Amino acid sequence: MTPTKLNTEELVKLCIAKNQSAQLEIYNRYYKAMYNTALRIVKNNFEAEDVMQDSFLLAFTKLESLKDIKIFGAWLKRIVINNSIYHYKKNNKIHEVPLDDILHKVENSNDGINSNNEFTTLKAQDVLNTIKTLKDNYRIALTLNLIEGYDYEEISEIMRISNANCRTTISRAKASLRQKLQAAV
Repeated sequence: MTPTKLNTEELVKLCIAKNQSAQLEIYNRYYKAMYNTALRIVKNNFEAEDVMQDSFLLAFTKLESLKDIKIFGAWLKRIVINNSIYHYKKNNKIHEVPLDDILHKVENSNDGINSNNEFTTLKAQDVLNTIKTLKDNYRIALTLNLIEGYDYEEISEIMRISNANCRTTISRAKASLRQKLQAAV
C-alpha cells in the first residue's frame, strides 16, 4: 500500500519506524496549516517557514514520546505554536521598542456597535489584516483564541501569563480590534 492511501495514524506508525516516505506524506498533509499557524505569530514569511521546518524536525525526532498517535495533529500544532512564540520573543528582544508602544492608554468608549451593525460589510481578510496591526501580545492572544481556538487557560499557559492577565489581554485586544474596525468602516 502506498503512503498516500494510509490514514494519519498508520503514517505516524511508519514515521516512528523512520520511514522517510511516510514522513514526507505527513509533511505534505500538514505543512500548509502549520505554516499559516506560524505566520500568524511571527509575522514574517521566511521566519514562519523556518519555524515550521524546525517544528517538523523536532516532531519527527520526538515522535516516540507521543503517547496517543490519534492526537498527532494537535500535538504538532502545539509544537509549532510554542516554537513560533519562542522564536518571536527571541527575535524581538533585540529590537528597540518605542515608548509609545509600551505605554497603553485604555480609553473608555461608549460608542459600541450601533444598531445597524456596521461590521456586517467587513470581510474576513479585513479583520485578519486589522489583527496584524494590533500590539504583539494582543495579536498573539487573539490569534490563539479566535483563530486557533484555544481557551483562556491554554493561552495563559502558552504565553506564560496568569489566567486573569490572559482574560484582560484578550478583552483589551478585542476592544482595540473593535475600535480599529470602527475607524475603518
